[in-house]
Amino acid sequence: MKPKTQRLALVAAALVAVLAAVLLAMWGLKDRAAYFYTPADIAAGRAEQGKPMRLGGMVERGSIKRVADGVTIRFNVTDGEARTPVTYRGIVPDLFGEDSGVVAEGRMRQGVFVADTILAKHDERYMPPQLG
Repeated sequence: MKPKTQRLALVAAALVAVLAAVLLAMWGLKDRAAYFYTPADIAAGRAEQGKPMRLGGMVERGSIKRVADGVTIRFNVTDGEARTPVTYRGIVPDLFGEDSGVVAEGRMRQGVFVADTILAKHDERYMPPQLG
């Protein structure tokens, strides 16, 4: 075999290996993908019931309600156009509060977003309470 043919075969084998690795990674992660939706997207019916997704927006003022069990919290997320009720069982982040940004990971169930994880968002001027 000529050196030029050997290089061409090596490059072709490398491309096939990279393509196979990418396809395997995509196939393995397809069930773990969580798409980002806003309350307006959910109100428009773009979110499927029971599929993993992320809900982003602002915690609506006056909507935070703590259940008597001490670990369940209910609140509404709004984007200014629509609102989505959220239920979360667990400890919320310190930055979580009314009129604050939030990203919730979970699933829609019967018109309510059941969150597995709550991530509080802050702006670029955030200063931790210990330093402020």
